[in-house]
Amino acid sequence: MKKFLSMFLFVGALAFVVGAAPAEESAFLKSLEGKWAGTGTVKVRTNSAPLAVSCRFDSSATDSSLALDGNCRGLIVISRTIGADLKFNGATYTGSYTGAGTGKAGLIGSRRDDSINLDIRWAKNVNGDRNAQLVVQKVGNNGMKLTTVDVDPLSGKTVVTSEINLQRQ
Repeated sequence: MKKFLSMFLFVGALAFVVGAAPAEESAFLKSLEGKWAGTGTVKVRTNSAPLAVSCRFDSSATDSSLALDGNCRGLIVISRTIGADLKFNGATYTGSYTGAGTGKAGLIGSRRDDSINLDIRWAKNVNGDRNAQLVVQKVGNNGMKLTTVDVDPLSGKTVVTSEINLQRQ
């Protein structure tokens, strides 16, 4: 009887923990919903100089998805539409990213603390290959940071190719 009770409590606790994850994820995703604006830098290539940009994003969320749609401008004349559509299932995020100018890229990853860490699979080669990383990070209650990282094909070093710091509007 004691063994059965222990097993019952263990299974009940496990069900509680597993059941809590989607609600926790839902709250996290919904905390990223809203209108955002900010500034940052973008490198067209890993070896190019950073370009200062100003960006605006609208984001919408459901219990299991996040959509970021925005635009970044640099030097007044350069403008690029940027977007990410993410879906959460189990412990994994999947989706797509637009903004590199190579077509729609695939995303897959997971969340750790206040960051969704995603592997990017570009539609075409960028900086010598089709791989990079994107981090969507919640910063406090009213901040969000978007960072892309790639590997420089010549040096093999990791390079931050974009970092955009946004504030809720």
